[in-house]
Order: sequence, then structure tokens, then C-alpha cells
Amino acid sequence: MTDQADQASPAESGTPEIPGKPTSASRTTLSHIMTHSDTNLLGTVHGGVIMKLVDDAAGAVAGRHSGGPAVTASMDEMAFLEPVRVGDLVHVKAQVNWTGRTSMEVGVRVLAERWNESAPATQVGSAYLVFAAVDADGKPRAVPPVLPETERDKRRYQEAQIRRTHRLARRRAIMELREKRAAEGYED
Repeated sequence: MTDQADQASPAESGTPEIPGKPTSASRTTLSHIMTHSDTNLLGTVHGGVIMKLVDDAAGAVAGRHSGGPAVTASMDEMAFLEPVRVGDLVHVKAQVNWTGRTSMEVGVRVLAERWNESAPATQVGSAYLVFAAVDADGKPRAVPPVLPETERDKRRYQEAQIRRTHRLARRRAIMELREKRAAEGYED
């Protein structure tokens, strides 16, 4: 499932135009209190626990936006900004930033606050994931275009396009290098 399949317009591919959905239609927040079973050897919450929450929230958003099953195709970036501790109430906020023909980028912000305090939540992480919408046979299916509503949504849409361009260029450069090495007789 590559982003390149997303370049064909509905008219070119013979599929009907799907009405767009506003960003707010699928925006979701998942909240979870961190416990001792979530910790790593340092006593803070394991990064993998946070990553699972991120993937869960992003998957819910992708499924809501696409109107059916969607699978994680890639995680472009996961940044951990602050440690999360036992007793933190973690809020994972996700929204669709960009859509192609069959895929969508979901942006995720991770916030944490002490469960028993009234201090504002602090951003502790962020991530960008690409999801592909699939049918019952696991084949890619078309998704509705996302309709950015606010200036922030518009900025996120533009930034997602830049990430997509970089992702495709990186993939292309790696494939060219592999082909060159194979032509030179190197086996990997």
C-alpha cells in the first residue's frame, strides 16, 4: 500500500467522487490512567505503551473518517517530549490531517496531567501515522477527502503534504540505491 496509488483522481480511476468530511467529524480523544503495569525499568511509562495508545486513537480516527476498517501503513514520526509517570492521566488527541485516494495521515498529540491535581495537561509527545482504508478482503478502498476547517487544520494539511513528499522521495532514493547495488553485483 503505497502513497503513489493516491495520486489518481476519482475520474481517472473510474470511482465515484466521495463527499468530503470536515476535520472535526472524526477527531477523537482517548484518555487512560497510567499504572505500575505500564512502567519500564526506569519507573516511567514505557514508550511502547504510549505508542499503542497513539496507534489506537489514530486507528479510531482513521476508521471513523473512512467509514470502515483502516490499517496502520506507517508511523512517520513519534516524538517523546517528557516522561510519563504512574498516576498520570494521559490524553491522546488525534485527527485526520490529510487524505489521499486510499490513505490518510493522522496527527496525534499526547498530553499528560496528574490524576489528582487540577494543573493543566502538558504535551508529552506527538506522532504522525499513515493509515490505509481497506475493504473486507484487505484491499485498499477510497476515503473521503478531509476538509480542513480552521487555520490550524489548514497548516496541518500543508505540513502533511510536505511529509508525504519526503516519504515518497526517501522511498524512491532507497529503491534506486538498492537497484544500483544489485547492478554492481552486491547481494543483500
